[in-house]
Amino acid sequence: MLHKGFFRFFASSFAAAALMLLLCCAQSAQAAPVILKFAGQNPPDHYATTSMNEIAKAVEKKTDGRIQIKVYPANQLGDYSLVYEELIRGTVEMAAISFPSQFDSRMDLIYVQGYTSSYEQVAKVYDPNGWFFKKMDEFNKALGVKLLGMYLEGMVGIGTVKEMRDPLNPKVNHGVQLRIPNMDVFKTALEGAKYRTISIPFADVYQSMQTGVCDGDTGYSIVAAYTALGDVIKNWYNLNKNTECLGIMISAKVWDKLSDGDKKILQEEVNKQAALSIKNAEANDKKYLDLMRKKGIKVHTYTTEQLRPLMEAFAATWGQLDSTKGKGLMDEFRTEMKNILNSTKQ
Repeated sequence: MLHKGFFRFFASSFAAAALMLLLCCAQSAQAAPVILKFAGQNPPDHYATTSMNEIAKAVEKKTDGRIQIKVYPANQLGDYSLVYEELIRGTVEMAAISFPSQFDSRMDLIYVQGYTSSYEQVAKVYDPNGWFFKKMDEFNKALGVKLLGMYLEGMVGIGTVKEMRDPLNPKVNHGVQLRIPNMDVFKTALEGAKYRTISIPFADVYQSMQTGVCDGDTGYSIVAAYTALGDVIKNWYNLNKNTECLGIMISAKVWDKLSDGDKKILQEEVNKQAALSIKNAEANDKKYLDLMRKKGIKVHTYTTEQLRPLMEAFAATWGQLDSTKGKGLMDEFRTEMKNILNSTKQ
């Protein structure tokens, strides 16, 4: 017969082994990294995608691998509307996408015409401590999404197949019909400055310009206009009348689970890339204006002072947005934008 001591030894050894196994499993569970899917809408070689990758690398390094961010560019996880729905659910954790105003029309505020015509003004508007950013964060937060950064893709002008008449004079017919996005912030402002408009899906714009359905397009950055419409437009009017912007966002369900330290790391890296986006956009705008000229597109550029009458005409139409955006919000917007304009007058 086996001695009782053997059983005690065996039981003790078994318990110790089981405890070690549990400890190893616990440590393994604690060490398991948090994996965040980061959805983007731009191609892999776009500078916004480069920024996404930089955020991912820096966050993984600074959290010692606790947070690993996997970047999915080029709408691999769906278009921006679908991705935003997934952000709300928490099934896609992060995104760098256009603001989907179908979820809240107040997010169209980012596309209002005439509140900025220089990069200096954009930097003030996009300041994460400023009124504009806080409002956009408020709108997203109500939907279950945390806004981490506003990422500038570029300033917006007008590309046409024929020359416009007196484009800076808001009191004359400019002789063109412009395709615009289906947003009241475009329609009210442009028609208020005597531009005729028509809403056409962007996928159909190229053919519409070829066939004369419309004479030009507005709503996209210089880079986007060159890459998508460079073979059809003959003129580019660099009006800097609004911005093309991405929101760098995270699902609130995910954000709330991160430690304060990891939140700080992630926010700092997004802030760094968002600030860099303004410098990148300015450099890319100059680069692609030169590419337009080399392609034979006639580029019309203007100073901030030359643009002022057109910007003021756009601003005069903001009151028409009171009914869709809320008078209280638009009153605040008018006050804030006036302060920024006055602080950056050249």
